[in-house]
Amino acid sequence: MVDFNQKPFYNIDDLKEIISLLRSPGGCPWDKEQTHESIRMNFIEEVYEAIEAIDKNDSELLREELGDVLMQVVFHCQLSEEESDFNFDEVCDEVCKKLIIRHPHVFGNINVSDTGEVLNNWEAIKQQTKGQTTYTETLESVAVSLPALMRAQKVGKRAAKSGFDFTGTGDNFEKLKSEVEELQEAIKNGDKKSASEELGDILFCCTNMARAMQVDSEELLTNATEKFINRFAQMENQILKDNKNMKDLNLEQLDEYWNQVKQQEN
Repeated sequence: MVDFNQKPFYNIDDLKEIISLLRSPGGCPWDKEQTHESIRMNFIEEVYEAIEAIDKNDSELLREELGDVLMQVVFHCQLSEEESDFNFDEVCDEVCKKLIIRHPHVFGNINVSDTGEVLNNWEAIKQQTKGQTTYTETLESVAVSLPALMRAQKVGKRAAKSGFDFTGTGDNFEKLKSEVEELQEAIKNGDKKSASEELGDILFCCTNMARAMQVDSEELLTNATEKFINRFAQMENQILKDNKNMKDLNLEQLDEYWNQVKQQEN
């Protein structure tokens, strides 16, 4: 049992103390065993759960999930403090300084006319503070740990700032068709390695098309996946209503049910 004064309402200082106690000799065995690496995926999961709460427009759930995200931040800060690396206050100090530096139109004497100028200034200041002198360095700085579609679209957006970009959806679509033809050729030749590479190129082209259409490829694929699940469920329900088993039907028969569902949607 640790020495802790329970109360009806807690703040950030209490959270820091609780995490510290959990890691203390009299704390929790599981918490004491954790490292930055061991709870890496926990951090990712908590962020995604917060995103889901936003998508559901559920404020109570969002409050809870943001608390879990904050707990992860404090936990990582506690780990680093124990290693005499950095602490929570230093993290707060650094992000405050970053916000002040990157908002000269608020905390300085720079004038901006719209959000476009704000974003351009943000990127320019970011490159300067990070010591990035080439466009390649800006591409390399995009986190590899991001979801692949999100990273690809962000890399494409940064590359476009150098002028290396298609103009509009037309040119992007022609490039996409070209990559599809290359994939067909690789499959025809039985070249699995090349086919895999060309399929990757198609996915990258799709993110460029999404940029040209001013939509987010990650969201598009999420929506498409949800649409597939919903249609699949309707298809299976109809098959069950007909007293049939999906495994007993061939692909042509399943396609008939699938098309029925699509027609009903339209």
